Amino acid sequence: MVDVPNEIAQVLGVAEGSIALLHANEGRLEVEICRRLLQSWSKSVRRINEKYKDAFEEMKRLGD
Repeated sequence: MVDVPNEIAQVLGVAEGSIALLHANEGRLEVEICRRLLQSWSKSVRRINEKYKDAFEEMKRLGD
């Protein structure tokens, strides 16, 4: 995850404070631009991630 600088966000036409998610896909590096989560959502995401951490790790291990 990388914060998108405001100048680049303006050029791309995305919201200031957006985040670029970098991930590998079939041998390529891909980028997805996401708006920054609200503070309340961020807490919920962390809580859910921790609660289901083992399940998420197993899904990663098995692949898509």
